[in-house]
Amino acid sequence: MTEVAQREFLSAAGWGDAQATPLAGDASDRRYLRLKRGDGARAVLMIAPPSPDDSTARFVAVAKALADRGIRVPAILASRPDEGLALLEDLGDAVFARVIDADSSMEPVLYDAAVDLLAMLHRHPAPPDLSAPDTATLAVMTAPAADWYAGGGTPQPALARTISGALAPLLAGLADGVPVLVHRDYHAENLIWLPDAEGAGHVGVLDFQDAFAGHPAYDLVSLLEDARRDLAPGLRDRLVDRFADETDTDRAALDRSLAVLGAQRNLRILGVFVRLARAHGKPRYLSLLPRVWGHLMGDLAHPDLGALRRIVTDALPPPDTALQMDITAHAR
Repeated sequence: MTEVAQREFLSAAGWGDAQATPLAGDASDRRYLRLKRGDGARAVLMIAPPSPDDSTARFVAVAKALADRGIRVPAILASRPDEGLALLEDLGDAVFARVIDADSSMEPVLYDAAVDLLAMLHRHPAPPDLSAPDTATLAVMTAPAADWYAGGGTPQPALARTISGALAPLLAGLADGVPVLVHRDYHAENLIWLPDAEGAGHVGVLDFQDAFAGHPAYDLVSLLEDARRDLAPGLRDRLVDRFADETDTDRAALDRSLAVLGAQRNLRILGVFVRLARAHGKPRYLSLLPRVWGHLMGDLAHPDLGALRRIVTDALPPPDTALQMDITAHAR
């Protein structure tokens, strides 16, 4: 995306004279600029590769679906999805993780609100046009654990098949239900605290362009097993109880779903973080590997996941300092 195209887009939207300040990005190739006009108005420019990535078009579509379900998302002030550009309402800097860092007493308040929002969202079926990966697809999504975490970037098809083959029947055995809109990265750095709003509007939601239709426990385990921060002792169990009560879900079935979906997520995350370090020059993700590994081991401790645990612990080494140093040494 050229600077000329960005300037023309902003000018057409009435933000051509705004001052731009870069905002922290994420693991993708998207970039964000905070804009401030002379009249004090603020907005955020989201810039994404338009092709082959259609994340801007997906963002616009999912934003509408979430807003239609009563979820607070940034209003889209202008967009050109085919050019990878979207001008968004600025919801501020009160990211959950920062609020909690500043005042730890806010942690249960914010996490309760995040669970309540999920329970509200899950009263609605997923939009019919949202992608809905099947069991086999979800299992194959763990391939980065074999190819990058174990293989260092060299494909390991046999190991990938072994892991996905053990995981697929576990995923297939999850309780049936109506698929819901799954954010996929529902965690403390993608949630904004808006204390002056009412009801569910207390929680603003960001970075939902990769949403799909799936199991209700998927976003809950994303929230509880955050790669970037630990929850206070005892908070996880209380939040699971809260979600089970609000959604009328059997606690034992929910625990099993969280373990299976958590294993799927954390296996994938291990590989993706190594890929980001080795292939994309983002070594900061390596420091998160021990926490992800800890989450994975917790998931695999569920008695129904014993076979998968044996495969994983036999094939994947723990992410100790030596492994992290080796990955760094071979990064591009």
